[in-house]
Amino acid sequence: MAFNYDRHIRHGKLPHIWCPGCTYGIVFKSLLRAVETMQIPKDHLALVSGIGCASRLPGYVDWNTLHTAHGRAIPFATGLKMARPDKRVLVVSGDGDATAIGGNHFIHACRRNIDITVIVMNNFIYGMTGGQHSPTTPVGHLATTMPFGNIDPTFNIPSLAQGAGATWVGRGTAYHVPVLDRLIIGAIEHKGLSVLEIINGCPTTHGRRNKFRTPTDMLLWMKESALPLSAFEKLPPDKVAGKFPTGVLYKREAPEFSETYFAMVERLQKQQEGGGG
Repeated sequence: MAFNYDRHIRHGKLPHIWCPGCTYGIVFKSLLRAVETMQIPKDHLALVSGIGCASRLPGYVDWNTLHTAHGRAIPFATGLKMARPDKRVLVVSGDGDATAIGGNHFIHACRRNIDITVIVMNNFIYGMTGGQHSPTTPVGHLATTMPFGNIDPTFNIPSLAQGAGATWVGRGTAYHVPVLDRLIIGAIEHKGLSVLEIINGCPTTHGRRNKFRTPTDMLLWMKESALPLSAFEKLPPDKVAGKFPTGVLYKREAPEFSETYFAMVERLQKQQEGGGG
């Protein structure tokens, strides 16, 4: 199927600023294909970001966009959704932006189950600001702030999202592109807080410090390490060591926050009009 990428790209903004070998460009095109497939009118879509490499993405798309403060994309998106509940609101964030400085906002958006799609582009590092370790940097991996190897336990973003109350949780990779397209569509279609973690490669500040000689090595690692959830669950622990499940990892239905809020407002207005307390 041929896709019209041009109609989604802001004139004069390309080429992008991501490093050669960065997989964020792959995710960028996957997001464009998902929106094109769903035929979402541009005026019915808003993309919100904070600070970091992933946050540059809204600058390239010809949609309604917000580029906000570090870690604050989700509260901006929450305000936007409450003001215009008829719109599709997406957040694109990095692993540090979403789960470090933005961690409090992340867990409470999950708890509220507001109808926002949160795409966490996880490259295991603070890529833009100098290669500091993030909440997802693997134990033992090198970073500028962990020059002898990271000793901090790492967040499992899908588990964190599910535990906090998100009603749709998924994981994909920048290598498995057709699957990623479908996951983004599923996350956007879900009514409630959806969290999609996308495993990415940062060859500049993570890869070269951690024995990934080329960007291709990082993609091959994704290919070898990712397993569909159905296959992952059938294997014994020794066969899944060093691997991670992908796909829709969790899904349930629950009341959506903005609908619940506006239903309460309507009920109280009727009570007031009727002279009730």
